[in-house]
Amino acid sequence: MNPRTRLIKTTEGTMVNPTEYQSFIRCLIYLFHTRPDLSYSIGLLSRYMQEPQEQHMKAIRQVLCYVKGTKDHEITYKHNGGNKIHKYSDSSYRVNTQVGKGTTGIIFYYGESPISWSTQKQATVALSLCESEFIVATAATTQALWLKRLLSKLTNTEEDKVTIKVDNKSAIALMKNLVFHERRKHIDTKYHFIRECVEREDIQVEFVSGECQKANTLTKALLKIRFLTMRQLIRLKNQRSDIYD
Repeated sequence: MNPRTRLIKTTEGTMVNPTEYQSFIRCLIYLFHTRPDLSYSIGLLSRYMQEPQEQHMKAIRQVLCYVKGTKDHEITYKHNGGNKIHKYSDSSYRVNTQVGKGTTGIIFYYGESPISWSTQKQATVALSLCESEFIVATAATTQALWLKRLLSKLTNTEEDKVTIKVDNKSAIALMKNLVFHERRKHIDTKYHFIRECVEREDIQVEFVSGECQKANTLTKALLKIRFLTMRQLIRLKNQRSDIYD
């Protein structure tokens, strides 16, 4: 999706057929399960299914054109890619100016390949980027623990720590510091679950630079060069070109 595209909910625009719009969304959701590069666009466009307008349909056409041009792109999996679970989590702070809520992006890796991902609008308004990153990292911790136990049972091996990679050092400090921060006391108690998991050593939190944050493309529309770089990072490749190269 073009990063200059600004979609809003309004009653002043030109309405389009909601049935047609919803049909396109359902098709894209089907593709989403194997195409993490579509996650942000689909998550954003699905918010306007009730009263879609021409601006929203135009954005869908952009996505459909991209899908047509990348129909040979697939996730690549390697048998020797390692057997550890990593989670990358990222957040865009207040991209949606109408409601003031950020967008969360989460992607899980088994070894070097993605196995689960999601894009969602945050349920609460964060007062800073640090809080926004803290909330998204905590939100997926329960899924991380479930994947860890599932992997242990499937491989008949001892449970290993899940590594969570975050690109905000202040958020990492908040996750690791078990002393309650006075200026963070307004954060909902449920989001402090991750601190308990860090203390029990169920998970470990590591810093990753923004250039290597693989969840970045799940939280916002990126410029073309940046988007192509991130698409390569999440191991989405043109399989047909690999065959003939």
